[in-house]
Amino acid sequence: MSWGIELWDQFDNLEKHTQWGIDILEKYIKFVKERTEIELSYAKQLRNLSKKYQPKKNSKEEEEYRYTACKAFLSTLNEMNDYAGQHEVISENMTSQIIVELARYVQELKQERKSHFHDGRKAQQHIETCWKQLESSKRRFERDCKEADRAQQYFEKMDADINVTKADVEKARQQAQTRHQMAEDSKADYSSILQKFNHEQHAYYHTHIPSIFQKIQEMEERRIVRIGESVKTYAELDRQVIPIIGKCLDGIVKAAESIDPKNDSQLVVEAYKSGFEPPGDIEFEDYTQPMKRTVSDNSLSNSRGEGKSELKFGGKSKGKLWPFIKKNKPPPPPPASASPSAVPNGPQSPKQQKEPLSHRFNEFMTSKPKIHCFRSLKRGGATPEDFSNLPPEQRRKKLQQKVDELNKEIQKEMDQRDAITKMKDVYLKNPQMGDPASLDHKLAEVSQNIEKLRLETQKFEAWLAEVEGRLPARSDQARRQSGMYEAQNAPSVNNCAQDRESPDGSYTEEQSQESEVKVLATDFDDEFDDEEPLPAIGTCKALYTFEGQNEGTISVVEGETLYVIEEDKGDGWTRIRRNEDEEGYVPTSYVEVYLDKNAKGAKTYI
Repeated sequence: MSWGIELWDQFDNLEKHTQWGIDILEKYIKFVKERTEIELSYAKQLRNLSKKYQPKKNSKEEEEYRYTACKAFLSTLNEMNDYAGQHEVISENMTSQIIVELARYVQELKQERKSHFHDGRKAQQHIETCWKQLESSKRRFERDCKEADRAQQYFEKMDADINVTKADVEKARQQAQTRHQMAEDSKADYSSILQKFNHEQHAYYHTHIPSIFQKIQEMEERRIVRIGESVKTYAELDRQVIPIIGKCLDGIVKAAESIDPKNDSQLVVEAYKSGFEPPGDIEFEDYTQPMKRTVSDNSLSNSRGEGKSELKFGGKSKGKLWPFIKKNKPPPPPPASASPSAVPNGPQSPKQQKEPLSHRFNEFMTSKPKIHCFRSLKRGGATPEDFSNLPPEQRRKKLQQKVDELNKEIQKEMDQRDAITKMKDVYLKNPQMGDPASLDHKLAEVSQNIEKLRLETQKFEAWLAEVEGRLPARSDQARRQSGMYEAQNAPSVNNCAQDRESPDGSYTEEQSQESEVKVLATDFDDEFDDEEPLPAIGTCKALYTFEGQNEGTISVVEGETLYVIEEDKGDGWTRIRRNEDEEGYVPTSYVEVYLDKNAKGAKTYI
């Protein structure tokens, strides 16, 4: 069975059928895609359902899950979460193994189908062209035959007429011969074209069309096989997750079998058992005797009285009779009184009664890292060489980074010196290659650079050793940050004071304790007074967004409204405040300032 033989004249129907086959394939792809969406939606709903009924942490529900039935329910929720995961696996596998592969195959199929039918139309056009040539030569042959016949009849008529001259007769004869020759030529041409057309037509119906239709048939059969394979894959992907889904269901069954009603009953007993003894029997009271009724010790009234006494006793020993009643927590201990030297809003002091003033000063300066150096900030000034404007830990990192960079430069210069030395040795051994004396200047320059870098490294290493000597241990620092450790080394001086007293980094620890205490006493008072919030003298609106990355600056967002606490002093910077702990400088051109006319009596922004 071959389409090329059986369906040689059904070109248009085959074209429609193959297009229908591609539509069926695309419909199946759409079906699988919608199935994957359903699987994902189902998995999502299962996960949400499982999450919805999960016990909340630190809630009463969590206590209820001590019971085996509740534990089984929790296991069911967890298994359903895994069950949902398998449906997600089905969706992912169908997408990758069916949808993606079939979508690629459909594109290839369309290209192949287009190529085959293009060849078929090309063959049709060729045979139609041959047919038109045959029809044209046939009509020409017919026309020439008719004209030759008319010319022959005209000649015979002229030849029979005695009134016609001999010249006219000869002319008619020649005309008849010409027409007859043209008819013979047309006949030969028509015969040749007819033979050619018959050959092309035979090749068309017995070679070209069968070959093209056979390829189309093979293409269509591959499409059918591909659909079958996809349907099989569709089922296999479902079957692959059945064992895991079965395990999930087995887990639910196992959780159900683990339910122990006796254990749950025992938990109820432990939760609600009062510890009281049940009342005793009530004795019979005889009302037939006229005498005074007596009541036994175990009568109802006595039993009730005993019950009340037991209740009272139970009230005293509430923790013993009612072990599941939640006791009130003891009140927290009263806070320790602050030391007179403590800084307001600073961290609480430890158990020590007295601390050096430098400890309290450093504690105050480190408690507000965002504004602790505004007084000593030189707007537009250069960063000190020893990075003394930075907090201790940041300063240590910067110094360590600088030392590492200098060591790399030293190593680079030493490598260059070694290379020059080797080159000089080569020149000494082979003078024709160069003058050794020409490298002396370069070698001296490199050695001088190495010496400079070493001195620079020693300077930064000294500063680094100083900072590392001031910094507490890592564990101590963590405890200090948590409020349990506040003391630092006595020689430590706050960065802000260093910036004010020695901004160029010349401050050292060689000062005597007496001068240090003196400086700390005066500067502490000045700095403490200066740290009081300045009154707002107006407001401003940010015209542009500014990223405050340098020390002393503050980031603002376009359209944000802030308080102005210091006008531009002519250096292009304005000091603003967002809240108590956030203030800094921004470029004056970035904000639109609205000064308050009554700024002197304005209320301070907190």
